[in-house]
Amino acid sequence: MLAEPAAPRGLWVLAEGSQRVLESPDRVALLLADARALGVSDLFVQVHRGGRAWFASRYADTAPFTAARAASGGADPLALLIERAGAEGLRVHAWVNVLNLASNPHAPILTALGRDAVIVDQQGRSLLDYPEYEVPQPDRRYYRMGTPAIWLDPATPGVAERLAATFGELAARYPKLAGIHLDYVRYPDALPFTPGSRFGVGLAFGYGAKARARFERETGLVAPFGAVLTNAERWDDWRRAQLSALVARISAAARAARPGIAVSAAVIPEPERALTVDFQDWRAWLDAGWLDFAVPMLYARDPQRFAYGLETLRAASGKRRLWIGVGAWLHADDPQAAVAQLAQLAEPPRLGSVLFSWDSLRENPALLSALATAELRERTSSAP
Repeated sequence: MLAEPAAPRGLWVLAEGSQRVLESPDRVALLLADARALGVSDLFVQVHRGGRAWFASRYADTAPFTAARAASGGADPLALLIERAGAEGLRVHAWVNVLNLASNPHAPILTALGRDAVIVDQQGRSLLDYPEYEVPQPDRRYYRMGTPAIWLDPATPGVAERLAATFGELAARYPKLAGIHLDYVRYPDALPFTPGSRFGVGLAFGYGAKARARFERETGLVAPFGAVLTNAERWDDWRRAQLSALVARISAAARAARPGIAVSAAVIPEPERALTVDFQDWRAWLDAGWLDFAVPMLYARDPQRFAYGLETLRAASGKRRLWIGVGAWLHADDPQAAVAQLAQLAEPPRLGSVLFSWDSLRENPALLSALATAELRERTSSAP
């Protein structure tokens, strides 16, 4: 019987973590050595965060790229990494934060489109006016932002077009880039989660004046707002469609610039929550072919939660390609728990995996060693 082919394994590499490999060319060899030890086939290298770019761009703030290029003696650090990784059989994907601008109110996209590009809650409050991008009082007694930050509204005219141009430009600049990896391609959420607007509870987003006007123009219906719940389900469907249209547009731009480039996304691992809370219909994105694969971020300390989540994802996969995001950093105090999670992924049917993150592994040598040892044991036991 032929041995089952090895599943792909990825490694997320932060732009502004502890290692900063694009700004520290002397660390490239260390990254590649760790990748070999961990059995990694794909590197997901962050190059766009907070509206700032680690590549030459007409649309993003290129101060990070300028600094990184200076550290590399004038060479393009991403191009060098792609070249060196490729020589060792590793694929490099450009990891980009899409709708999350971190805490950067001066991002070029906001200069170009204005504050209307920033998402608004159902009471009409822009995230630009949230104190430290966290829920204001008195609501803060009951809610917290899932990820405090400035978030773009995918339904505001101009947002999707500019983001697609940005990432299409990225694909065009690097002919040997294996893929574009989308992150934060969803609506923001607040804790506790709101399961759609039809219930009239919780805190939800996407209610900017321009988005509501567009909904009314395209559907002939009045958008819900404040305490008014009219057409709530149609409104939720419409917002979900705007996010899907954004993914389709970015995918088309990247593939037009670089035919054959892989497009992937880091996604919410619970399919129902992704659909109803974050409006992220990633199963449909895969089925439509806009994504080549998705990476559900199954970050869990509890082994039972991980097992249940994995069971759900295996059931949802079918012909869809899934690589499971593993929160390795959660197990710094118990490295064997991370080893056990990867062992579960190796059970048939095998799924790909992506470890978060190289920076956290470097910060926790015992965790890095345990995962590398387990990988060596796996390779040795499966050798013919």
